[in-house]
Amino acid sequence: MFRTILLASMLLLILSGCNEHSQQQTVKDVPALPVEVVVVKNKHIPIWMQYTGRTEASSSQEVRARVTGILEAVYFKDGEYVNKGQKLFKIEQTDYIAKLDSARAKKRRDLAALKLAKADVNRYRPLVKDGLAPRVTLEQYEAQVASIEADIFSDEASIRQAELELSHTIVKAPIDGQASRRMIDVGNLVGKSESTLLTTINNTDPLYAYFAPSEEDFQKIAKFRKQDVMQAYINLNYQSEILKNEPIFGHVDFTDNTVNSNTSTVSMRAEVPNANHAVLPGTFVYVNVFITDALELIGIPPQVIFEDQRGKYVYIVGKDQTAERVYITSILDSRFFVLLKKDGGLKDGDKVIINALLRLKPGVKITPTDMTETKGLDAVLKANNLIPVLPKKGS
Repeated sequence: MFRTILLASMLLLILSGCNEHSQQQTVKDVPALPVEVVVVKNKHIPIWMQYTGRTEASSSQEVRARVTGILEAVYFKDGEYVNKGQKLFKIEQTDYIAKLDSARAKKRRDLAALKLAKADVNRYRPLVKDGLAPRVTLEQYEAQVASIEADIFSDEASIRQAELELSHTIVKAPIDGQASRRMIDVGNLVGKSESTLLTTINNTDPLYAYFAPSEEDFQKIAKFRKQDVMQAYINLNYQSEILKNEPIFGHVDFTDNTVNSNTSTVSMRAEVPNANHAVLPGTFVYVNVFITDALELIGIPPQVIFEDQRGKYVYIVGKDQTAERVYITSILDSRFFVLLKKDGGLKDGDKVIINALLRLKPGVKITPTDMTETKGLDAVLKANNLIPVLPKKGS
């Protein structure tokens, strides 16, 4: 019995020793985790402030019927791009042609009457001079000439009015842009007691993007803005992978002159090109405004930042090629980078780890590869056109 117990104890000691040796061997054989790093540096970084906004057409015109009549023809397709002066609708013209012909006929009658009245004046003038006819008769003929001339002046005004009304029967595009659908079908009466809406035309190139920074942000912009003409770009908030989300660059062209008392914001507007008309009015966008590049800051990618109860932190290459956690304080977050002050947790030369982040823990052995040239801050700025080329004032 004693021998059996002794053999069992020896077996357990041997197995336990093998297990410890195996665990030590496993820890010893764990390879260092390969990671990519970027070297950060305190430098002049262009600061872009981001706001939510909505797009609007740079010009929007309601096309309305200005005369009464039956709609006879539509010359465009719903949603078509039209040019200024292009014919869009035709309203029944018969009554307006008749009105114009009547005005012209009346003028011809008055011209004939004027010719006769002037002839009477010319006949009586020498007779009155020689005392062969009373002066009162001559004065009556002269008054008749003046009256007929006034009638002719009125006739000309009536002709112009009739011509104008006739021209309104052909409804033309007031601006270049995209027409909406037609609001009235052929055969319907338009313009009866009101100017009937026929369609709407939006000019979306250039396109406006309205946004509203807080009063505090507006003061920051006013204090730190580098130039009077501020560069800006918009981003679309599409989640689909197949849709490109490239920034569209323009500039801020309007700032309101009052603070909204309800929201404590200031309305501003960015103007951006939209030659392919891909962005429609009413689209939700992010508006990014360039403020300055005069401040020295440290920039890091936003995707490398974690957060716990103590705050935000990143991993850097620490002593003995191990991962080290560093807590940071950011002053501005954007889609492309997060900016820190010099004393915000990182210092010049720190190597921030940018991949394999979910496998990192403090003290984990790592093998860093420097990717600053292709994935560092300068590369991000260049790839996304964030190095501002500002327009000159007045351009």
